[in-house]
Amino acid sequence: MIFNCKKINFTILILLTTSLLMGQENLNKSKFKQLHQELPTPNVYRTASGAPGHEYYQQKADYIIDVELDEKNNILSGNETITYTNNSPDILNYLWVQLDQNVRAKNSHSQLTSTSRMTKKMRFGSIRRMHDKMNFDGGFKLEEVTDMYGKKLQYIVNETMMRIELPKPLIKEQTFSFKIKYYYNINDRMKIGGRSGYEYFEEDDNSIYTIAQFFPRMAVYNEVEGWQNKQFLGRGEFSLPFGDYKVSITVPADHIVAATGELKNTSSVLEKKQIKRLEIAKRNYTDPVIIVNQNEAVENEKTKSESKKTWIFEAKNVRDFGWASSRKFIWDAMAVDISGKRVMAYSYYPKEGNPLWEQYSTRVVAHSLKVYSKYTIDYIYPQATSVHAKWIGMEYPMISFNFGRPEKDGTYSKRTKYGMIGVIIHEVGHNFFPMIINSDERQWTWMDEGLNTFVQYLAEQEFERNYPSRRGPPANIIEYMKGEKSGIVPIMTNSESVLQFGNNAYGKPATALNILRETIMGRELFDYAFKTYSQRWAFKHPTPADFFRTMEDASAVDLDWFWRGWFYTNDHVDISLDEVNWYQINTGNPDIENPIAKENEKNQNTYIGDTKNEISIPKTVTEYDEDAIDFYTTFDPYNISILDREDYSDYIKNLDDSEKQILNSDKNYYELQFSNIGGLVMPIILEFIYVDGTRKTIRIPAEIWKKNSNSVKKVFILEKELSKVILDPFLETADTDRNNNYWPTKNEPTRFQLFKQKEKNSENQMQRTRKVEERLQNDK
Repeated sequence: MIFNCKKINFTILILLTTSLLMGQENLNKSKFKQLHQELPTPNVYRTASGAPGHEYYQQKADYIIDVELDEKNNILSGNETITYTNNSPDILNYLWVQLDQNVRAKNSHSQLTSTSRMTKKMRFGSIRRMHDKMNFDGGFKLEEVTDMYGKKLQYIVNETMMRIELPKPLIKEQTFSFKIKYYYNINDRMKIGGRSGYEYFEEDDNSIYTIAQFFPRMAVYNEVEGWQNKQFLGRGEFSLPFGDYKVSITVPADHIVAATGELKNTSSVLEKKQIKRLEIAKRNYTDPVIIVNQNEAVENEKTKSESKKTWIFEAKNVRDFGWASSRKFIWDAMAVDISGKRVMAYSYYPKEGNPLWEQYSTRVVAHSLKVYSKYTIDYIYPQATSVHAKWIGMEYPMISFNFGRPEKDGTYSKRTKYGMIGVIIHEVGHNFFPMIINSDERQWTWMDEGLNTFVQYLAEQEFERNYPSRRGPPANIIEYMKGEKSGIVPIMTNSESVLQFGNNAYGKPATALNILRETIMGRELFDYAFKTYSQRWAFKHPTPADFFRTMEDASAVDLDWFWRGWFYTNDHVDISLDEVNWYQINTGNPDIENPIAKENEKNQNTYIGDTKNEISIPKTVTEYDEDAIDFYTTFDPYNISILDREDYSDYIKNLDDSEKQILNSDKNYYELQFSNIGGLVMPIILEFIYVDGTRKTIRIPAEIWKKNSNSVKKVFILEKELSKVILDPFLETADTDRNNNYWPTKNEPTRFQLFKQKEKNSENQMQRTRKVEERLQNDK
């Protein structure tokens, strides 16, 4: 007995262990598993709520920079003084400085790792661009790296990073100042591309300089990455500490300069009439005021001054600095009211940008500041500037470079117009992400581009009803998400390893946030949580975990399943409405049920054998068996007998009142079966269309999939009979296959079919037009 008892217990133990292991395996595969393993452990610097911890710190880097533009040779030379403050608890033995211009140095890793190919037919432009890139002598030319007393500091340059050895360790709350003297050749953007550089206008022998990454910049040091000294290969952008800037820019005397910060020597560089116009603009909150008009700019293009002017700008608590310079610039300005504070909106553009830029640019800047301030935090900088630059959209604190050029005759297409408006909204929006909410672009592109593209969508829709937004609506991301999986990586992929950059880092995260706002969380909860994130991390360095945690913390909505699916996988949405089964309660009342059963049988299709073998009288029946003949040919199984009614009466007596109420409710029971083909669990949104033509929308949270993420069934009790069911009727979830979203089945036309339909409709319209014309001719 004892042996058998042990054997039974042992068997039970094995079964329990196996069950637990299987349960753990299912948990690990669960779409609703919490992100505890994926997210870093909360600590004193970053809390589990997603907020900065009580010992959060960040470093500071202050700059005094003097640069001079050599327009004849397209060279920029500079001297800078960097004062670095160590606010961390760590002792630093060296500093890392970013040399982003080295990405263009000959034989740089960026040049060597960029792929290229030859084909049997090549354009001269493509070959020329290869030659220009290969021959360009780019990169910083470092002349001196010294301490404040002129003593040389030891340093080593590794591609786009420079390590400076400190004379002595830098402890908490200490500062270290040093100087760098340098120059570099400015790239021709039209020949070799680039985020910054110059565009040459052959017609009037002038250039527009859009200058950025023009000085050695401090790298970020924090408790997340240590030194963020990942090399700049051209894709993953920038990670920068905040600081104060004083920048003196020396350019030809007839140039107009736009820059980060505020101009501090206005009377030295502007004409009196320009200063007067600028003062008028500061009081105008409705329309831009022209500071330098087109006639003045065109006249300015005709000569080149041999003298120089120095423009001095100062900026507080910014992470970077950019500027633009040209004698071609038209300049307009207006004031913007941000919570009672005046912010200036500026635009600088050549005559080639008109009439589009004069009509829209500054107004779009003002609109963007208002909308972004509503959804994030109030814009606190004194100004925001939009500069015309062909082919690019690029952002820096308080200044951005934006494309959108009309044809030479001044005409422009809707695509050019909306492209320009969209890029200005986007690049001005970057003042918030990442210039203020300062995420690590080198590591996570989506944290600034994706969040910014989402708010860009909101701003576009507020700018104009039914604005043709490229990104944001779920339907716009479908083609990407249903693509070949080998060409799609999760959003949570390092910037340099992202495939299909625009869709992955811009489109998909923007769509995800739009779905959160409109479908999963609702606008009120989402907007509060999103604003909380923006307020918590303004002028700080957030990580993905800080964003994920804050959105949940401020809304009480568990979103781990959503982050896991949309951000950590390359799954897509394809939920199928597989079956719709209709049931009604059998009351047991023969007076009700028998006629229904008889009608159902009558309406059923008949097997062909039964049709051919019509009921015949057996040969054994004689002319004397008349009763048998009548019974055989006239028997009706649905006739109601006294016994049937007695059985029903006995059945009713055994029911209580609530059961009788259900029995006689005359409800319709619909069992719907769904399968998850794409892998992403999402809410199930249904539209019921009843036989009487009325409609009802049903919204089922994504948690319906929590026990089985592959297939679920749901029963609906309805008063009325259904005629149709539509899954995702409002195109909310980015469902990639709508052909399985209908009951009864309905196939949506492909793009080709839509094209053919449009072509046929057009042909029919032409035929109708011809007939009308013929009638008119006959009437004449």
